[in-house]
Amino acid sequence: MELEKSGLFLQAGRAQRTKKPGMRIVWQMVSLLALFFAVPAWGSGTERGVPILLYHRFGPVLRDAMTVRTEVFEAQIEYLKRHGYQIVPLREVVAYIRGVGPPPPPHSVAITVDDGHQSVYTDMFPLVQRYHIPVTLFIYPSAISRASYALTWDELRIMHDSGLVDIQSHTYWHPNFKIDKKRLAPQAYEKFVAMQLEKSRAKLDQELGIKVDMLAWPYGIHDADLIRSAVAAGYVAAFTMVRAPAGPSDKVMALPRYLVTDQDTGKTWGKLLAAESR
Repeated sequence: MELEKSGLFLQAGRAQRTKKPGMRIVWQMVSLLALFFAVPAWGSGTERGVPILLYHRFGPVLRDAMTVRTEVFEAQIEYLKRHGYQIVPLREVVAYIRGVGPPPPPHSVAITVDDGHQSVYTDMFPLVQRYHIPVTLFIYPSAISRASYALTWDELRIMHDSGLVDIQSHTYWHPNFKIDKKRLAPQAYEKFVAMQLEKSRAKLDQELGIKVDMLAWPYGIHDADLIRSAVAAGYVAAFTMVRAPAGPSDKVMALPRYLVTDQDTGKTWGKLLAAESR
């Protein structure tokens, strides 16, 4: 009986030993799968950023360095569509970077336009409607319905009501904070900054009844004090003019954007967008 038991024990031991290599392979596969899902890939957004594109003016002819011809803008949109890019609302990108929203889809791009020139309504907006793409406008309200080059409040309302255009702050009258800091006493400068940040939000809310909590720094100028003032004024994200994709490793109050020019076409446009895969 003892011999039988010993024989059975030996057989069981042999069976266990023959199963171990297979089990090792299974556990290795499980470990690899765990690593695959634990390490975020592009699509979860933590390894790559989202290009945030920055425009200013549009038109049939090239009037200055900040103008992108309307036909070029349409060609850029066509390129995005043709090459599998998804144009997503800027607010979704910001929510992801802040850790309060899901990652954007693979190959996402966001479009922003600064200042509020009339061509945004006459040239850009028809294409926004045709292609049904989301766009964020950063506006300085002092010019609206006052300056000859600027949008009107009615035009902003029409664009906002389309559901495709989000409207945010570009301060109240687009100051150069570096110059103002030199010309004003510290306390006066602090009040000036607060006015620029708070009055812009208040005016946009008064005229359009919208939630304004994002800011584009005029000329991309910002520093630690300006950021503290913006946070105190109720902004949750702010944007500069640095040609780099925006991601979770960036400061949410100084997110980079690509300044788009009329020369960004064809291979040049493709190279600019390819930065998101680095």
